[in-house]
Amino acid sequence: MNKKYFISLSIAAALTIGSLPTLATTANANSSVEDLKKQQDDISSKKEEINGKIDEKKSQIDQTISKQKDIETQIAEISTKLKDTETKIQEKTKEIDETTTEINKLKEDIEVLKQKIEERNELLKERARAIQEKGGSANYLDVLLGADSFGDFINRVTAVNTIVSADKKIMDEQKRDQAELEKKQAEVEKKLADLESSKSNLESLKQDLDSQKAKKAELFKQLEAQQASLKVEKADLEHESDDLSKMEHQLEGEIQAEQARLEELARQREIERKRQAEAEAAKRAAAQQQATSSSSSSNSGSSSSAPVASVAPVSSGAWTAPAHGAITTNFGWDTLNGKQRFHYGTDIAARGSVPISAAADGYVIKSQYSSSYGNVVYITHSINGKTFTTVYAHMSSSLVSQGQAVNKGDQIGYMGNTGYSFGQHLHFELHAGSWNASHSNAVNPRQYINF
Repeated sequence: MNKKYFISLSIAAALTIGSLPTLATTANANSSVEDLKKQQDDISSKKEEINGKIDEKKSQIDQTISKQKDIETQIAEISTKLKDTETKIQEKTKEIDETTTEINKLKEDIEVLKQKIEERNELLKERARAIQEKGGSANYLDVLLGADSFGDFINRVTAVNTIVSADKKIMDEQKRDQAELEKKQAEVEKKLADLESSKSNLESLKQDLDSQKAKKAELFKQLEAQQASLKVEKADLEHESDDLSKMEHQLEGEIQAEQARLEELARQREIERKRQAEAEAAKRAAAQQQATSSSSSSNSGSSSSAPVASVAPVSSGAWTAPAHGAITTNFGWDTLNGKQRFHYGTDIAARGSVPISAAADGYVIKSQYSSSYGNVVYITHSINGKTFTTVYAHMSSSLVSQGQAVNKGDQIGYMGNTGYSFGQHLHFELHAGSWNASHSNAVNPRQYINF
């Protein structure tokens, strides 16, 4: 290979490096995605808060409806009591009317009785005057002694007894009628007073029930107004929740678009990295060929070659370190872009063209490119009857394919900066079992490998 071709390759490599999407561009894109996700999280939190308020309004509406039903039941009970009270008032009114009629009839009887008493009083007065005018009780003896014969005497005795008995009867009737009059008058007046009292109590009860019913009706109206207000508030919250859902959906689209742009940037960087790697390989091959030609022409018996990065030395045992370099991030909690996160692997960083080796014997189950891992290889291992999976991420290129068998220490690719990465490094994961997106089987590689 001549010198002119070597210079052309160098210029091409320089142009290739200049055309790569910069780390700043990728970082900005990542920052934009993080900002959008933060906005999405804020909206989700706000939406969750609003949905909580909506549930609260629903509960309040249900409580209001329950109270309305209780009040309706109470109003129905009061209405039943009112109807019963009104019926009783009507019955008492009827009894009062009947008693009043009875009193009026009694008044008529009393008037008749008064007239009889008056007549008896007049009769007694007449007899008293007659007795007084004729000398009092001695006149009865004169009547008896003035008899012409015994027969006449007997007749006169009978007549006197009849008069005396009649007077006594009149007096007895007078007392009896007066007592009966007083008794009837007292009974009727008591009955009327009792009826009036019962009616008054019933009317008071009705008035109280009417008041209770009015208050319950007013409370029912207030609850109806409260329910209407709660429904308006709930509708406003639901509208706000719908708006947030639309914003959330819009942000999701923006995030997907930004992630797609980020993936496209990563893909372009990977393409350019591959071109760069090819150019570097061509440069090394040209340099080696030129050095070999120079050595042959000088017959010095010595030879020189471009320095080639060595694969990490293979450790004894089942496991070996996958690459040379500095440990920049360990397994466990750390901070990335100001946020706490759990790091499920070990990061090894180094400059230059750094080979990556298989950490143990196994089979390649995947060799692909992803937006997060970049160029990544997954290898499954069976060690002492247990299954393990190792992951080699952010490589500049992969040298193995799916289904390929590899031995511990075999080179599988080169360290790179592909995918969601900030500088050249190897992100190495070890899983006790199969790999899954939740990383539930991830373990600290230092448990098995001495880096």
